[in-house]
Amino acid sequence: MTNPPSTRIKFLSTILLRTQGLILLALLSVPACAQGPSMAPLSDSPLNYSTGNSSLASSRSGNAGGTVPSPAAAASLPEAPEQHKFWDNENRALFAGVAVLSAADFAVTRSILQNGGKELNPVTRFFSGSTAGLAVNFAGETAGVVGLSYLFHRTGHHRLERITPMLDVGASAFAVIYDLNHR
Repeated sequence: MTNPPSTRIKFLSTILLRTQGLILLALLSVPACAQGPSMAPLSDSPLNYSTGNSSLASSRSGNAGGTVPSPAAAASLPEAPEQHKFWDNENRALFAGVAVLSAADFAVTRSILQNGGKELNPVTRFFSGSTAGLAVNFAGETAGVVGLSYLFHRTGHHRLERITPMLDVGASAFAVIYDLNHR
């Protein structure tokens, strides 16, 4: 027994809404994960206010010069990692892998659908009515991965920039292997 079209559309819209909510939650939680504890040592000595009255500041600190170097400034900071270009060799290889596996997934999915098979991914099922729709879905997936990776690059989240295409490569490879084994 098949469900009426309105039930399927309601089901797909619910899945899309939940997926968008999870993506939004994940993107909003990234800045919270980027926060870290301060490495500056704390001291019980009074603060040095040397902005207006240097005689008051020198009498509080006991220093004739009026300023005391902070412990954080005295400690040497580690050098910032060298910035890389977005289209470096590693990203080119990752994005080439995304494109190749997305094309393979498209070809295998199209072959299965033409032979009477059923698309298991509910998002892709929405686009699987025609070859052009299926091509748009997989091209959009590839463009989305590159775009999300670029967003992570611009915001300084370089690990996420590399992990995003790796996850897509893994998911597409799994889909292709699954489809080839269940033809």
